[in-house]
Amino acid sequence: MRLTQEQLAAYDQNGFLFLPDYFSRREVEILKGEAARIFAEAAPHVVREKEGRTVRSAYGSHATSEPFGRLARHPRFVEPAMQVLGSEVYVYQSKINAKAAFSGDLWEWHQDFVFWHKEDGMPAPRALSATLFLEEVSEFNGPLFLIPGSHREGMIDLPLHAELAAGAAPSHVAYQSSPAWISNLTADLKYALRKEAVAELVGRYGITAPKGPAGSVLFFHSNLVHGSPNNISPFDRLLAIITFNRVENAPGRVPNPRPEFLVSRDATPVKPLHDSALLM
Repeated sequence: MRLTQEQLAAYDQNGFLFLPDYFSRREVEILKGEAARIFAEAAPHVVREKEGRTVRSAYGSHATSEPFGRLARHPRFVEPAMQVLGSEVYVYQSKINAKAAFSGDLWEWHQDFVFWHKEDGMPAPRALSATLFLEEVSEFNGPLFLIPGSHREGMIDLPLHAELAAGAAPSHVAYQSSPAWISNLTADLKYALRKEAVAELVGRYGITAPKGPAGSVLFFHSNLVHGSPNNISPFDRLLAIITFNRVENAPGRVPNPRPEFLVSRDATPVKPLHDSALLM
C-alpha cells in the first residue's frame, strides 16, 4: 500500500496521517485475541499501571508473537514507512498500549525521539510510529492528543523531573523494585514536557485527537508532541504500535542499554509480506 502525494504532504505538514478503516474487523479481532494472551503473561515486558494490577503496555511482541510479527511486516505498515523515511526500515520498537476502562492512566505530554536519543543513542529523528486502533477510539476513552506541526520544532530538550534527574527510584510502590528504565514507560515520564511549553505549542499550532473505529491507523513522526488523558469511561482503548527506523539510523553503543524488548538492535531491513498476511 503506497501513500499518495497528498497524503505524504499532509504527513510532512502535520507530523501525522490518520487513515480510518485501514484494517478489517477480522484482522483486528485476530490481534485483539493475541493481545489478551500476551497481557496474561507475568514478565518484565508486560508493564502494569501504578496500582499494580491493570496492564498498561506490553513490549516487543513482534519478536515473540506470530500475529504481531506479521503486523510488523505488513505492507500497509511497511511500505508507507519506507516512503516517508526514504529508506529501508527495521522494527525499532513494538508495543501494545492499553487504556483499560475506568483505570487506564494518562501518558504525559512528550516526544518519542528524546527517549530514543538519550536512552538508546538513536542519531536522528528519522523514525515513525504506525498505530493500529484495536478498539474504537472516541473522545471518552483516552484518545491520543496531538499538536499538529510540533515535529518541526525539533527535539525539545527540557530538564527531567527533579527526582528522576537525581537518580531516585520511581515513587509508586508498584515500580520500586523495577529497573531504572521503568521511568520511560509509566504515568510519570522521565522526559515529560512542562505545562508552559505545551501551552505555548498549543497556542501556536492547535490541538487535535484522531478518533475512529477499530482498524483505523495513525502514522506519526518521532518528534510530534503528544499525550493522552486517563480513561474514566466504561470503554477500553487498545492500540498496537510498531515503530520503524531507517536502517542507516540505528543506535550505537550506550552505557546501560535498555532491554531488547524495548529497543531492537537487529537492524535487518523488514521485507513486506502479502496483504492478506494477518489472515493466513
